[in-house]
Amino acid sequence: MSEQNRNHGVSEQTSALDGQADGHAMDRGHAAAPADWLAGTSRDDAAQRSEPSSPASGPADPAAPPSRYRAALSAAVTRLNAASLSFVMGTGIVSTALYVNGAGTASAVLLWVALAGFAVLVPAYGWWMLRRRQRFVATLLGPRAFVLLTLAVSANVLAARLVPDGHIAVAGAFLAFGFLGWLVLDYAVPLALITTLKRNPSPDQANGTWFLWAVGSESVAVAAASLARAAPNHALAVLAVVCWAIGLIQYLLTAAIVLLRLLARPIHPEGLMTSVWIFMGAAAIAVLAAVRLTVLPPDETLLSRALLVGAAVVLWAFSSWLIPLLLALGVWRHVVRRIPLRYDLGWWNLVFPIGMYAVTTHELGRVTGTSWLTSTGRWEGWVAAAVWAVVFAAMAAAMVRPRPTGELGSRTGQEQLARADT
Repeated sequence: MSEQNRNHGVSEQTSALDGQADGHAMDRGHAAAPADWLAGTSRDDAAQRSEPSSPASGPADPAAPPSRYRAALSAAVTRLNAASLSFVMGTGIVSTALYVNGAGTASAVLLWVALAGFAVLVPAYGWWMLRRRQRFVATLLGPRAFVLLTLAVSANVLAARLVPDGHIAVAGAFLAFGFLGWLVLDYAVPLALITTLKRNPSPDQANGTWFLWAVGSESVAVAAASLARAAPNHALAVLAVVCWAIGLIQYLLTAAIVLLRLLARPIHPEGLMTSVWIFMGAAAIAVLAAVRLTVLPPDETLLSRALLVGAAVVLWAFSSWLIPLLLALGVWRHVVRRIPLRYDLGWWNLVFPIGMYAVTTHELGRVTGTSWLTSTGRWEGWVAAAVWAVVFAAMAAAMVRPRPTGELGSRTGQEQLARADT
């Protein structure tokens, strides 16, 4: 029983560290409910960790390497951040930005990098959900629950990128995966937050990751509209326009909640993280979805081209207005308040919005025949590629940096691993 309580404590602390990525500590009740629900799993995991090695298992030396590999793999899954697929999102959209700029080779390289990341991270997600269910459910019930939608968004971003290359069947498979992930998580996350009894709701829990609720819907719209143009299909066109409308309403609702928190509650510089850039990225992807809908037949989209273009221009103007504000907040945090600029996974929250804004600006200029928008979008595409290169280099440097030493099975070791992950 003591081992179970200790596992419960580690799960609470790990989920709280996840919440600290946006400056909030997760409510202890969030971890308590899933811990009670998954008590059986905890007992099994605890028994496996506490069970002594069997003398009949053979010599220790031959079995040592596989055990070390399994321990390293288990540790990597334990450290898995729920937002890890933001790497695939950022890489995929920058690949699209390079494609529209005519940099075919560089775009293809980033596409393969994104596909490799997706192939590695999605099975890791599955293992994490099955083997670390307490942490998964604690994330689902916490203030960063919407980061789970990166699973669907990353698949849809790849689907939209694969369409111009003519890989229609593969793009359709990615869209099917992304749509199913969106359909489940788009309902599961708000339902989990609404129906959980052991929680203490507060405006302070609102953060930039909540905009992924709208980004998930708009990503389905972008991928479906892209496929409907390449392979005309009435169902895909209807799906695209419905998801665009849903995402637009979700964006407005989330913006009201997050702005209330930012304007009405004090914000400490430590709590202002890069996820606030998703505020701009969510508006940008709604513009891209509207632009992709304008090239479809009006009788299939149920909306007029004038309405779609008008909505796209309004959203593009607002997303453009947000950029100086977000840059000023970054200066306030890192220059005025001197918060150290260290790499963490949240840096990919910069790459995706910047890349999405570049693609959106270029596509909006192309559809409206506005040359200065098209030229601006090309220039921004190279900026997005430069940001991707800087963040990728920082990630690589962080990966090769030595991790803190400690016993993996001890509480101190678990704390160090979780802290390194955050």
